[in-house]
Amino acid sequence: MDWLKKIPIGQYVSGNSSWLRCIDPRIKLSWIFLFVLSPILANSIWRISIACSLLLITFLSLLPPRIWWRSLVFLLAISFIIGLLSIGLPASETSSELTIRAPNEIPGTIVLTRSWEIFRLGPLIVDRRSAELGIKTSTLIFTVIHSVNLMLITTPPEDLVWAIKWFFAPLTLLGVPMEKLSFQLLLALRFLPLVQEELQNLFRSIGVRAIEFRKLGFKSSLGLFVTLGERLLSNILIRAEQGAGSLMLRDGLWLSSQQLRPGIVVNPRYLWINLGSIFLLLIAIVLRCLYGKS
Repeated sequence: MDWLKKIPIGQYVSGNSSWLRCIDPRIKLSWIFLFVLSPILANSIWRISIACSLLLITFLSLLPPRIWWRSLVFLLAISFIIGLLSIGLPASETSSELTIRAPNEIPGTIVLTRSWEIFRLGPLIVDRRSAELGIKTSTLIFTVIHSVNLMLITTPPEDLVWAIKWFFAPLTLLGVPMEKLSFQLLLALRFLPLVQEELQNLFRSIGVRAIEFRKLGFKSSLGLFVTLGERLLSNILIRAEQGAGSLMLRDGLWLSSQQLRPGIVVNPRYLWINLGSIFLLLIAIVLRCLYGKS
């Protein structure tokens, strides 16, 4: 079953049914920087708010559900599982006990108790620190992956490369070959479906052989996955070399930044939606500075 092909994570899907496609790619990148950087040193309320905002944007984006619902369910499940594992970690320090004299006999003593415990289930103790660790870990994974996925499925690779080239244009004054690097990034984005196809083929090969990992043991299973990773990397490099060779045989040239410039930038029909996106971005930055500090 080609389940990876049914989860289009990081693949552009053409269409015109969403207002996300009408936003300037430079503004999209600015929002991505906000979603990626704002959870750093932020409190749990801000992290949950960012994740809920992404869910709201997804549901109101007018994108066809067949594009995003599988990847959203898969990502929510992964984030939930990692959050539960993080909650089970011992994130707090053990309190010291006074064994010589009773605490009430010594004036001015402060007894460290576990009043911040949420619940206890046998050896598993969930307190505020471990709960915050689980929330931060799960929301960070969901926010980073889903925000980037929303941008990639609604933005052509050419527009995205042009926006990155626009942000890093001052580096050309230092002699950095941005034209070459941007075109290499464009080729890398084009190879994302090939990476998923190679990964799908490796998983299919494991399923056909019906390998029993319990009999192999931990060390042998780990060696098997390392071998698969090496095979995946070698296959990707072979595909990239074949693509570069075919491009050079056809007298391929690097595309300039002007050829990659999207039509959304110069279209006055999308002026208001871009201005609204910038205004909301500024409001989000102000809210992060006022209420998002940990």
